[in-house]
Amino acid sequence: MASGPAKTGFATSSPYEEQIGYYRAIRYGNHIFVSGTTAVDPHSPANAPRILHPEDAKQQTCIALEECVRAIQGLGGKGLEDIVRVKMFVSRHEDCTAVGQGFREILGKHNRGVGGMIGAAATMIVVNGGFINKDMLVEIEVDAIVEMSN
Repeated sequence: MASGPAKTGFATSSPYEEQIGYYRAIRYGNHIFVSGTTAVDPHSPANAPRILHPEDAKQQTCIALEECVRAIQGLGGKGLEDIVRVKMFVSRHEDCTAVGQGFREILGKHNRGVGGMIGAAATMIVVNGGFINKDMLVEIEVDAIVEMSN
C-alpha cells in the first residue's frame, strides 16, 4: 500500500510553543498550516513571555505576518506568494483598522511579489475575552499552498 505525504513540523523559539507543546507550522503535502501567531518576543523566557509593541496593533500584525512567512519558508515555501488564506483575531474592536493597515502593508493585494501574486482570502474576527496574554492585540493564522517541487 502506498503511503501518503509526510507531515513535517516547524518550531520557533516562542515560549508558548514550548509551554503548550505545538508547532508554529505543519506542512502536509503541498499545504502549510501556520498556527495562531502573535508578536511574542522570541527572547523572553517560557515562564514569562513578553509581547512586542503591547499598544500597537499594526506593528503586532506586521510582526505576526513576518513570523508566518518565516514559518512557510522554513517548510520549503517561497513566502508571501504561497499564502492563500489568513484569519486575523483581534482583541479590541478599535484595533481593526490598524490590523487591516498592517495586513495591507505586508500582504495586501496591491503588492507584487517576485515569484507571483501577493494577496489572500482573509477574515477578521473580534474575540471576546482577549488572548492568553493581555498585551496581545492580534493573533493571525495562515494557510499556504506550495509547489510540490518545493
